[in-house]
Amino acid sequence: MEIRDMHIFLTVANEGSITRAAEKLEYVQSSISIRIQQLENELNTVLFYRQRQGVQLTTSGQILKSYVEKILSLTQEARQVVSDKSTPQGPLRIGCLETTAAVRLPNILADYHHSYPKVDLTLKTGTTDDLAKLVLKFELDGAFVSAPIEYEELETTEIGYEELVLVTGGQNLTIERIEELQNQTLLVFRIGCSYRQKYEEWLSLKGIRPSKIMEFGTVEGILGCIHAGLGISLLPRSVVERASERYSLQIQNISEKLFKTATLFVRRKDSYYTPAVSELIRISKERFN
Repeated sequence: MEIRDMHIFLTVANEGSITRAAEKLEYVQSSISIRIQQLENELNTVLFYRQRQGVQLTTSGQILKSYVEKILSLTQEARQVVSDKSTPQGPLRIGCLETTAAVRLPNILADYHHSYPKVDLTLKTGTTDDLAKLVLKFELDGAFVSAPIEYEELETTEIGYEELVLVTGGQNLTIERIEELQNQTLLVFRIGCSYRQKYEEWLSLKGIRPSKIMEFGTVEGILGCIHAGLGISLLPRSVVERASERYSLQIQNISEKLFKTATLFVRRKDSYYTPAVSELIRISKERFN
């Protein structure tokens, strides 16, 4: 089984489509199909169920995928270790919370790119849980997430702290009249967001059940809907203060320690600690606050 075949297999598995995999790899579709068929013949098993909508991994395919992810990650790591120099360079795949990407990350990445232009950095946003899983699956070299993290395989480095605040729009709401939150729509990121989890736990402790929950994929979507009076949310103070010039937002401070939360950089404990990662962490700590 060649490295090239592993790349092809993993791309097809992640895309769920031979057509999309061919486009991403810039291969002819028939060539991808042939390589997958040859791989199945070599391993004497079926790796994909072929369907009209695309392909889906069989049980054998799922097992192979977990090994291929590790092999390709180790291959990349071996190249980095052998050719490693003191100056960061090469690919660096990182993940980040949507809120961190909106406020904290631009200055960090600007400094990082200015200092180390030879690093080919790519960014993916998501929830804390989604990003942690991508790091575990070797799809990201590291990610900025919110505490706590409960995966033993991950090493965490504290980057800074965020103060979470209750955000309302033009409604005449106040934290002192908490019963008024009973009839409000809760605007949140999808399940897996640590801020959402803290918010729901806090409301539950107060005996409050929101009338409705609306999920969003971006912080701009949440802010826009708060501005329009559609609901309320829990967000970092840094995000709300930056957006206050554009949106009509009201900040309600929450005194509980629960709402002072650490931003962490997570990476696999068994991965090579490259200069690129080391310098990203250093600059992030300096520029976060």
